Amino acid sequence: MTVGSRKRGVGYYVITVVAVLITIVMIFPLYWMVATSVKSAAEAQLIIPTLFPREFHFENYLNVLTRANFLKYYWNTIIMTAGILILQIGTGTLAAYGFAFGRFKGRNVMFYIVLGALMIPLQVTFIPIFIMCSGWGLQDTFLGLILPEAVSAYYIFMMRNSFMAVDQSYVDAGLIDGLGRLGTVQHVLVPMCKATIFTVTLVTFSNGWNAYFWPKIIAKNEVRRVLTVGLAQLKQTFAGQAVSNYHEIMAGAVLAVLPLVILFMLFQKYMMTGYSKAAMK
Repeated sequence: MTVGSRKRGVGYYVITVVAVLITIVMIFPLYWMVATSVKSAAEAQLIIPTLFPREFHFENYLNVLTRANFLKYYWNTIIMTAGILILQIGTGTLAAYGFAFGRFKGRNVMFYIVLGALMIPLQVTFIPIFIMCSGWGLQDTFLGLILPEAVSAYYIFMMRNSFMAVDQSYVDAGLIDGLGRLGTVQHVLVPMCKATIFTVTLVTFSNGWNAYFWPKIIAKNEVRRVLTVGLAQLKQTFAGQAVSNYHEIMAGAVLAVLPLVILFMLFQKYMMTGYSKAAMK
């Protein structure tokens, strides 16, 4: 074995060890959440924690679903996330087509403004948005939860980059065949960029599902409470002032994160392909 091959072999083992350590660091919080969710209240509060449950208490999940009205929170979150997805897909795809293939004055300036919106967090703009929604009577409504997220600068940016990777001749062929602009987007661009659409849609779903700040502000009533806000209320729901119910809080967290884990496992290959295609241009 030569010195060069020995060095490559050592480098391979070092990279493997580092990758394994990083994987453990990333996975351990999820494991700890799942393990704690099936522990008893006493075991979850031990000063020296146990890595594996001594007894399995699956009734923790039943308690969360029944006593904390988690099914209602699930339904509210599904409606809010679905509304955000539909609106962002529609507005993002059409805006991306305009920025990619439109020929109008100020196109690049407008796109830079959209990019600038990526740098402005919701915490900066929520006051005027809240005043508008309150003036329109949208507090404690699904419209109030959905409308402020109807347009996504990230979605527009990703789709515009993906559309620009498509040769202009395909778009021209669609227009010549009489599809029109909407038909060209639907029958030409969308099928060719479906990997990117999968990617940004999954990211949008994740952001909508995990949204906490805006739903906490606009939906004060439990009728429109979503999972993230309901999860934060679990301590008050079960514990009062004296007892800590970490096991049931963790059970609620597992229920909240489960759809995201399933979606990622099913569509992770599309995410990798989508990011690579969106970065092509």
